[in-house]
Amino acid sequence: MATDAMRPQILPVTRTRPIADRIFFSTMILLLWMTVLIGFAKTYFLAGMIHAPLPNRLIHIHGAIFTLWMVLLLVQEGLITVRKVAWHRALGLAGFALAVCMVVIGLVAATDALHRDVGHLGLDAKTFYVIPVSAIGLFAVYVLFAWHARRRPAAHKRLILIATIALMDAAVGRWPVASLQANPKLMDLVPFGFLLTIVMFDLVTQKKVLRTTLWASLLLVAVHVIRVPIGLTHAWRAFAAHMIG
Repeated sequence: MATDAMRPQILPVTRTRPIADRIFFSTMILLLWMTVLIGFAKTYFLAGMIHAPLPNRLIHIHGAIFTLWMVLLLVQEGLITVRKVAWHRALGLAGFALAVCMVVIGLVAATDALHRDVGHLGLDAKTFYVIPVSAIGLFAVYVLFAWHARRRPAAHKRLILIATIALMDAAVGRWPVASLQANPKLMDLVPFGFLLTIVMFDLVTQKKVLRTTLWASLLLVAVHVIRVPIGLTHAWRAFAAHMIG
């Protein structure tokens, strides 16, 4: 008994999330929220959301579902912060189902805008159609890989963050900033800035850029660079015309 009492006790190891992670990912989510609020404050949030003068009921559903995703980000980050991991994982299943709905509704809403001949940023409707379609496509890819990496927190949370960054086109495109409206290419500086911030965070905390951050960032940059040229091609315009028909 005395010998047992003198032995060092082996306590269970508890994993705690580094404070740098908590601060960084919470701050990034708040910045993404600010991006959305600046873009949609006048036409959606301050207009009463369900009472906002949107084109049709489909766009109302689209706005509600995408807003719910942003709310889910805050809730999930909060659950991890207070160490409610089981709740986080349970809600993550609902979050994946929500993401599937977002992909479907997002594509339908983009096609609805095409039918209404809605162009933006100096692009006609058929060319502009490539912008929301590519954004939703990127979001789908990132969420799918995030689900696959749900047992690897470092990769999972970065993919979810970058998936949300991929959706920021619509918000940034509505910022009341004259320089952005005059030169739409400047809009890419916002999502690219978010990506650069994640890269810098990796370098500071991991001493390297994580593979997930690298491939996901390069994919987003590549798609943003080539999508408008693709949208101007005869093949894409024929595809858009087919979607109208």
